[in-house]
Amino acid sequence: MADPVLETFDLTRRFGDLIAVDRLTLQVGSAELFGLLGPNGAGKTTTIKMLTTLLPPSSGRAVVAGHDVAREPTATRRAIGYVPQLISVDAQVTGYENLWVFARLYRIPREERDARIRDSLKFMGLSNVADELVRNYSGGMIRRLEIAQAMMHRPRVLFMDEPTVGLDPIARDAVWEQIELVRKTYGTSVVLTTHYMEEADRLCDRVGILHRGRLRALDSPAALKASLGTPGATLEDAFLHYAGEEVELSGSYRETGRTRRAAVRLE
Repeated sequence: MADPVLETFDLTRRFGDLIAVDRLTLQVGSAELFGLLGPNGAGKTTTIKMLTTLLPPSSGRAVVAGHDVAREPTATRRAIGYVPQLISVDAQVTGYENLWVFARLYRIPREERDARIRDSLKFMGLSNVADELVRNYSGGMIRRLEIAQAMMHRPRVLFMDEPTVGLDPIARDAVWEQIELVRKTYGTSVVLTTHYMEEADRLCDRVGILHRGRLRALDSPAALKASLGTPGATLEDAFLHYAGEEVELSGSYRETGRTRRAAVRLE
């Protein structure tokens, strides 16, 4: 890969005797949309936490946007955006106010803040609800606001952990469109985890399938389907072949929060 923006080298995370991520080595290219698939407990969320500096590796290393995540955590955080499973916006204030807080955290100059916030809300299709309390947002609107937050500082890599869990099909499709737009508009590399095979098949340039902490397969969705040698094979078929399991989860603020908390406990 000529221009990787993310690289891992035997990246490993242990919790006592449990090896949650086992010698993970991969690359993600500039402006690539990369998916991590795997059953619950495969190591997807642990991998994302290491790459976003929230969890130190036990061994191995990772480089994101030219920064070693263990040695240069502050520089790494400046270069990335992160949308976690759990709700990361404040329900008691407006969409605009949520983004204002993040604009300050990202040290966006005072004279640029309002324009940046307005642009972000417009980009995510939230201008008409900018001054509404987030507790009145639907699940899909909450997710789009979270993406807007994570993109305020124009990161080189956007990490998304189960970006559409708990959303209905219409809201999910709207979030898919926004994820694709982020990549095309800003040239941002996107790394996401998902249990939805349709999501991975539609969005991802390549996917990696994890099972029990190890990378079992890595290729484009089309190539993984073709690798089975079965006419009409789906990505779900490839997933079952390489991982041996399938999990699927299927919004108001409270409903979205409950679903994401359940997903975190399962992981």
